[in-house]
Amino acid sequence: MITLTQLNAASQAEFVQLLDGTYEHSPWIAEQAWAERPFLSLEPLKLALVQVVRHAARASQLALVRAHPDLAGKAMVSQTLTAESTNEQGKAGLTDCTPEEFAQIQQLNADYNARFGFPFILAVRGPRGLGLPKAEIIATLARRLDNPPEFELAECLRNIHRIAEIRLNDKFGHSPDIGNLVWDWHERLSTHSDPGYAERGELTVTYLTDAHRACAQRLAKGMREDCGFDDVLIDAVGNVVGVYHGSDPKARRLLTGSHYDTVRNGGKYDGRLGIFVPMACVRELHRQGRRLPFGIEVVGFAEEEGQRYKAVFLGSGALTGHFDMRWLEQKDADGITMREAMAHAGLCVDDIARLQRDPADYLGFVEVHIEQGPVLNEIDLPLGIVTSINGSVRYLGEVIGMASHAGTTPMDRRRDAATATAELALYVEKRGASVAHLVATIGMLEVPNGSINVVPGRCKFSLDIRATTNEVRDACAADVRHELQAICQRRGLHYKLEETMRAAAAPSAPEWQQRWERAVETLGLPVFRMPSGAGHDAMKLHEIMPQAMLFVRGLNAGISHNPLESITNDDTELCVRAFQALLDQLATEQP
Repeated sequence: MITLTQLNAASQAEFVQLLDGTYEHSPWIAEQAWAERPFLSLEPLKLALVQVVRHAARASQLALVRAHPDLAGKAMVSQTLTAESTNEQGKAGLTDCTPEEFAQIQQLNADYNARFGFPFILAVRGPRGLGLPKAEIIATLARRLDNPPEFELAECLRNIHRIAEIRLNDKFGHSPDIGNLVWDWHERLSTHSDPGYAERGELTVTYLTDAHRACAQRLAKGMREDCGFDDVLIDAVGNVVGVYHGSDPKARRLLTGSHYDTVRNGGKYDGRLGIFVPMACVRELHRQGRRLPFGIEVVGFAEEEGQRYKAVFLGSGALTGHFDMRWLEQKDADGITMREAMAHAGLCVDDIARLQRDPADYLGFVEVHIEQGPVLNEIDLPLGIVTSINGSVRYLGEVIGMASHAGTTPMDRRRDAATATAELALYVEKRGASVAHLVATIGMLEVPNGSINVVPGRCKFSLDIRATTNEVRDACAADVRHELQAICQRRGLHYKLEETMRAAAAPSAPEWQQRWERAVETLGLPVFRMPSGAGHDAMKLHEIMPQAMLFVRGLNAGISHNPLESITNDDTELCVRAFQALLDQLATEQP
């Protein structure tokens, strides 16, 4: 084991020797990072090494990638791998492949090298550090063959940095124990999934299904038994609420949390990270027998994604007093009303109005969330500070024309609803790209009862528009509505357009944003500020109290709403430590 004291005192040659093997056959990285001493913690050391590679010439980056051996390749067979690579490939089971697995990997390696000109790099010890299953490694290699070359080079470098991070942890004897705990909590919660998805190994948890209710029970049990919360309940809309009292039980509270429902076939961390991170902080406070001058209220919001019913933010909306009782009559795809689903779950709709929080009882609201985008991943930073949550509006629409025979209806006589909607989709794409920080998406297209030999008479679609300001969002929405009207008038069609959700932009409260910034700085990391393109429960709480958010980097180019969504135990550890630093700041500020 080595220490930072030892490393900081080392000559350049000693420094390089101490870090030998961190980056495969590339001592130049340590040589250049030596000038950034002293390092007060592992985080700035890791970042310094990353920045050397980031600013290196492309030829040097390619040489670094090419310094790595093929997975389960000739070097493994001939036992000429470095000790570090042997250990990593062994943990992933690559030193014990079946003949069929070995042949498949060899063929994929050959295809990959032929396409890109460098070896496939994957941090095979994985996001938890214990090793990836061989099936996942093979699937990842096959999937990444489809990436554009420049993107794939960047993805290789990102995996090299993850390999180096794990190797540095080994050298320093560092284990991200809290990060491992939170990572494991996500794994356990993800075992609950809705029927039809669970059988395929997919994660789907929609509002008040059996899987949803099982998640609520597991969260409540974890808060009560694992973390030491004083009060835990499941409220009238299914929110899981845990309270850890301050030194004065009547003191104001910090409100935090996120949602535990998921999109269909989604990821394990969207929303749930914002529940588990503060749970881990409370667990540590309880283990220390420590009370803060304020209470901590963690809410696992029951619904945010709008997957089962048209309404969204059901959980956080109840806390802000904006739960619309008319939502109770909405029906899901099986004709079950929300009122019926709540009654089946044992929830009392008459108690919903009592869930509204008094802002005077709270210091503010903070939320931790996976970024759900590529920015932090691309700039090699684990944490980002949210400056504002984009305002959004959603619609469900339908274009109505005339279904007719595809062979006998002349092209100039058609009233084709699908091509009209396709024309609108192209306009939406163009309009959404016309302004910075504006996005517009048609995410669903459906021709009901469509047939290969029928001109579509109907086409259903969705529309999602988001921007950093309400004005930019609304201007785009107005233009899209005008274009839809013009397209339908020109083509002799009709349309329906229903607004299903509207959420105002939610800029972070400056003083709370600054607290997150100081928390990140205490970890030895740079402060990076960014807007959130996704909607969050924080934008609802913004309506009644100050709020601010912290983003955590996602793997696989930051993909979310996808099974490939992932985070590392090290980034999770940093997130918990940042939250603890924010709590410590608040403690010193209280009278």
